[in-house]
Formats: sequence, C-alpha cells, structure tokens
Amino acid sequence: MAVQGIRHNALDASVNSPSGPPLVLVGGTFDPPHLGHLVLAECARVQFGAPFAVFLPAGDPWRKTGSATSRPASGRTVSAAGHRLELTRLATCDNTRFRVDDREVRRHGPSYIVDTLEELHREGQGNLVFVIGSDALEDLPNWKAPDRIRELATLAVARKSPGTQLAVHDSQIAIVDMPFIGISSTEIRARVAAGRPIRYLVPAAVEAYIAEHSLYRSPAD
Repeated sequence: MAVQGIRHNALDASVNSPSGPPLVLVGGTFDPPHLGHLVLAECARVQFGAPFAVFLPAGDPWRKTGSATSRPASGRTVSAAGHRLELTRLATCDNTRFRVDDREVRRHGPSYIVDTLEELHREGQGNLVFVIGSDALEDLPNWKAPDRIRELATLAVARKSPGTQLAVHDSQIAIVDMPFIGISSTEIRARVAAGRPIRYLVPAAVEAYIAEHSLYRSPAD
C-alpha cells in the first residue's frame, strides 16, 4: 500500500458557516492514531452537537521535534508526515462524521494551531471547538499565541489519566465527557518495537499499514 498523495480535504459550505453548528477539531501528531483518538473525537462531536469532527495531523509538531529551537521540546524522532497523514485517513475512513484536513502537513515550517484557527475563521467558520489533552492544556502557555487560541476556539479538554482534577474557571474551556481509554501512541510504538501485539488498540487498517511500512521497529522511532 503506497502512501497516497497529500491532498486538502476541503470542508463543505454547510460546515464553514459562522452561524452554523460547531466544528470539532482534533489536532495531534497521530504517530500513530489509535482507538482512544477515535473515541475522543466521537464523544466531543456528540457532546458539542457538531456534524463533523476534523482531524488535523501536524506537519511539523515542533513541541515534539524541537524544530522551533527557541522553546523546549522533547526532541524525539517523529514519523514522516505523509505516513502519519495516511494513518489518520485509514483510522477515520469508516466514520462518515470524521474528516481529515491536511493543511498543517502542506504548510511549511512548524505547525502552529493558531495559524489553522485563523485560516478557518477567514474561511467563514467562526464556531470552533479545539480538542486537547489535559497535558496539552498545561503546556499551552508555551504554544504560539496561546491567548489568541483561546479567543478563536472553545477548548475541549480530555483527561489524560483517571482521576485527573481540572480546575476550569474559564467559559472558553470545557471538559470532554468520555470514558477513560488507557492507550497512548507512545505505548503503541513501544509495543511494535518490542514485537508485541497492537491488535484492538488501533484500527485494523492502521495495524496493517504499520506492518507493511515497517514503522516503529526501532525503539527510537
């Protein structure tokens, strides 16, 4: 299975309406996408009454790659954007309420969500819900233009571990009502590197793609 050509999945006019229903955005590295991502997206979509949940794979997730050297990052190796984009498409293809938008992959340089939110507003979408994990919320002050992000979108926060207490005193922040799913991309990469199964942790098509392209075989991947 070859990596499909990168293409922009344009949002239709019914979605890009400032007076229309919310648009749920699920950003991330998706290295790889797993069932937790899908449950999160669907729960957020239903909770906020959105017709679609849009996955936004980061082209250059600078907080992980260290590409924006003025700020700290994990500096780990991230899989090629083309692979991560295709994995995201495979993971979401059987849900007609899911969309994949590749604008951050096509955009050169570090991927800043504020740039994507600004673009969507210019395209006429003024009712945005941006889904992030509780760990990302804590890291938000290190992101580009964090105050502007909060102006452009409601933040929907997913607890990263059971029992996580979130003190939310901001009308622009909501908690996603979802069951705790104890799966992480880090764990999946480690399991593949160790030769352990990932069946039922990721969609079957994602599992097959990872095997076909020999992804995550090295612990450093």
